[in-house]
Amino acid sequence: MPISPSSSVQAARAAVAARLRDLMMDAGLRGNELAVRCGWAPAKTSRLINAKTLPSDADIRAWCSACGAGDQADDLIATARTVESMYLEWRQLQRNGMKKVQENFYALHERAELSRVYVSNVVPGFFQTPAYATALLKTITRFQRTPDDVSAAVAARLARCRFLYEGGHRFAVVMEETVLRHRIGDAATMAGQLGHLLTVMPLASVSLGIIPFGAERTMWPLEAFYLYDDQHLVVETLTAEINVTQPREVADYGRAFAELSSMAVHGEAARAHILAAVDSLG
Repeated sequence: MPISPSSSVQAARAAVAARLRDLMMDAGLRGNELAVRCGWAPAKTSRLINAKTLPSDADIRAWCSACGAGDQADDLIATARTVESMYLEWRQLQRNGMKKVQENFYALHERAELSRVYVSNVVPGFFQTPAYATALLKTITRFQRTPDDVSAAVAARLARCRFLYEGGHRFAVVMEETVLRHRIGDAATMAGQLGHLLTVMPLASVSLGIIPFGAERTMWPLEAFYLYDDQHLVVETLTAEINVTQPREVADYGRAFAELSSMAVHGEAARAHILAAVDSLG
């Protein structure tokens, strides 16, 4: 059973807190004594050493100075910033619109030779048509109440499609059959999207599997995840993008992808499920 990627975030926070605690103990200080030296309330020290709050750069510099360990501040700051980048709220990422997020994903795909993707909700961005992407991003913008830059974001999202055709990139995708049935946009938009899946399926760079409704589950449905080579994992939740590079957890998701792929049908059988979804549109 894969560990929730949010556990990696909490473990990383705890590791930063443990280093702060060790510095305090090595200096022979108690929490209230350190608070006095730093000029803040004792409750703040408690929050920091119990990993309830991630320290700011200024907090770390004050802490290290109070402990006579100023030489360790830069390293601790770098570590804390890495933790902060693991769990990124969509609201924060998209505070100026969605284009920048789409450009970040472009860079991940550009670097990766193999992208393994599992989706249980929507078609992956690199397979999307302009109409489908527009309908989806409009819905996201409305829900998140972020600035509307949908046209620019769609263009940035669709730019990833080039990697299907060039650069030696490979894409192994597993979709729950529900993805074919969730209507994003109107019937014409969905028909166009499903037709596009049929178009990209034969590409040498693409492996597309569909997990049928009636498949016996050896792996339960998960939230969408993107695994870039064996190095970087992105899990998408309703509120946040979670980035994981911890080898053990990346390996867990690699095993999960293999299980999910074993339940999927490919080739003509997958094609039949897509055609059935087209027929259901009426």
